[in-house]
Amino acid sequence: MNGAHYHLVLNHLPIIIPIVGILVMIGGFIFRSEVIKRTSYFIFIVAALSAIAASATGDWAEDAIKHAPGVSEKLIHAHEKATEIFSIALYLLGAFCIIALWASWKQKSYARLLPWYITAFALVVVLFSKQAGTSGGVIRHPEIRGDTTANQKNPNQNNNGD
Repeated sequence: MNGAHYHLVLNHLPIIIPIVGILVMIGGFIFRSEVIKRTSYFIFIVAALSAIAASATGDWAEDAIKHAPGVSEKLIHAHEKATEIFSIALYLLGAFCIIALWASWKQKSYARLLPWYITAFALVVVLFSKQAGTSGGVIRHPEIRGDTTANQKNPNQNNNGD
């Protein structure tokens, strides 16, 4: 495996893990369980750590692909910008979760509101993850770029699916 392979393996984790964290938090709300909510906090912290790993391998992936046919520096730059914003948001979510864990363990009065705020912020983070993931995908997948040349049907193909 080379650095680009590591990036391809790791880059999906910061996108998927926050979704899992949100689902676990919803379970915490449904069952009114502080333990489940704390588990969600840990999941969000793991997501933030996974973003560090994915970002650390991004330059390796860029070096491996930047001279490939059909890859533009503009697309790579757009992906870098999107991932910077996403990573910062995810790091903030992880930091907020550390505070929320502490507040929960210390039974601070404001700890009851933190799961709601964190869930709302996690939803925003997921929106940023969509942009980061899509901008990375378009680098090698012209079919999702919206390019008219990539999305045109084969003129010899029958429209009825035959």
